[in-house]
Amino acid sequence: MTAAARGSPDWWRGGLLFLCVVTLFATVDATAKHLVGRYPAPFLNAVRYGATLAVAVAMLAMSGQLRGQIRFWRTPHRGLLVLRGLMLAVVGTCFMTALLWMPLAEATAIYFMAPLMVVGLSPWMLGEKVGPRQWLAVGAGFCGMLLIVRPGGAVSWLGTVLMLAATLAYAMLQLLTRRMAGQVDARVQYGFAALICMVATGVPAPFFPPPAWPDLADWLAILAMGLMSAAAQVLLILALQRAPASRLAPLNYFHLLLALVYSALWFGRWPDALALAGIALIVVAGLTQTLPSPAALSTKRGTP
Repeated sequence: MTAAARGSPDWWRGGLLFLCVVTLFATVDATAKHLVGRYPAPFLNAVRYGATLAVAVAMLAMSGQLRGQIRFWRTPHRGLLVLRGLMLAVVGTCFMTALLWMPLAEATAIYFMAPLMVVGLSPWMLGEKVGPRQWLAVGAGFCGMLLIVRPGGAVSWLGTVLMLAATLAYAMLQLLTRRMAGQVDARVQYGFAALICMVATGVPAPFFPPPAWPDLADWLAILAMGLMSAAAQVLLILALQRAPASRLAPLNYFHLLLALVYSALWFGRWPDALALAGIALIVVAGLTQTLPSPAALSTKRGTP
């Protein structure tokens, strides 16, 4: 992207929208951490994805995808769309359950291994070539994760396994999204994901009733979590219409900064020195995958 494009109003609007997306998702995670100690994850996810589905249906109806011959159901790659929705359901369930045993900041840091997992899986799933620099970043990110979950540390192994499952599912979701890019409307992808997640989390929800029905404050927090998640998905679509994903990707790490702030101020838990070093290593490794290399920058500067 040229300097002029980076300075264009659309790019800045896209960046600001994306920061709103990241802030909403980080707040959803913190709210989930606050609630999951009192209410089962399937119950919380069912309410959350119910709100998301309601927003998705409204969006598809306004765009005309639900009129006439119900184009929503006749979209191509339905199998991949269902698989993508299932991956998102796994992400929501495993991530939220892991928060029972893991501090928010450390859990979020492990979750940010997903871009590095995408690099590791892309040769097999997408046939993409991965160079030594990228493999080095994957290795560095793995070392960062080991610093966070090291033996003798404060992080639960059960929580770590659940968070790694969520991370792998999120990496698969990204790969499936990339595979369908330009072939399936983003609103249709969102609608399918919301529907599949609602079914996948709604079916087990009756078997995990809350020990006590939420009071008004908790109901407001649960509904706010669902509405924030839905709003973030809508804003993400708007942000990607204004700026390319490659330029927005580094802003994802603002999520990790917010997780550290929430962990310290909301839950009174600050990572220790080794965990902070691991978090920093994951961030640096991830940024090497999202920021252009010096050679690429030199090539762009030399291009008329």
